[in-house]
Amino acid sequence: MSNAHIVKSFDEELAQIENLILEMGGIVETQITESVQALCSRDETLATKVRKDDKSVDALETRVDELTLRTLALRQPMARDLRSVICALKVSSNLERIGDYAKNIAKRSIVLKDANRIISAEKTIERMSAMVQRMVADVLNAYVAKDIVMADDLLQRDEEVDHMHNALFRELLTYMMESSANITPCMHMLFIAKNLERMGDHVTSIAEQIHYLETGSIPEDDRPKSDLTSQIAG
Repeated sequence: MSNAHIVKSFDEELAQIENLILEMGGIVETQITESVQALCSRDETLATKVRKDDKSVDALETRVDELTLRTLALRQPMARDLRSVICALKVSSNLERIGDYAKNIAKRSIVLKDANRIISAEKTIERMSAMVQRMVADVLNAYVAKDIVMADDLLQRDEEVDHMHNALFRELLTYMMESSANITPCMHMLFIAKNLERMGDHVTSIAEQIHYLETGSIPEDDRPKSDLTSQIAG
């Protein structure tokens, strides 16, 4: 087998893996949007759809795992080719975790359908969701384009999600202190906000892998992290 044919076959395998990752990403983006729509509209049918869609994400991750491991075994890639395969594995893993967080939001939206509504908090969660969904879309674009500048920019944008999470944490604490009837819905909203904040963290993990793919190293600077909720006393 000629070297040119080997290179072409390897490129085709990477393209197949990349297409599966993009398919995963498209489902995950929809999950993020629809999970919060289900929360704000108290739409149990939509929440159930989000939970079912997570099985498709899991199946795609399994397929990516199978293809990448097969490629590693048969091609034994080195240098940048090896980083491409490792990057694909980690990108799919992070997308799967983001889908899990969306599924968790959908579960809590069903629990909250008859609870007291905290409208201002729901509006903040909608904004957080839109921001995270845009980050997922952008990091997938950066992955396809192998764009380090776009990837590094996402490391900074995650700070905005952290700041919104901090503000919402304080707001929900206030509501809980005002009335014991608010405690249960506010606790669920806190977990939902934390799910969105963690999604942002997984986006930055993907961004770091893109940087690793192109440069051979993880960014040296500490990742900007502004989630202060563990330090807030009330």
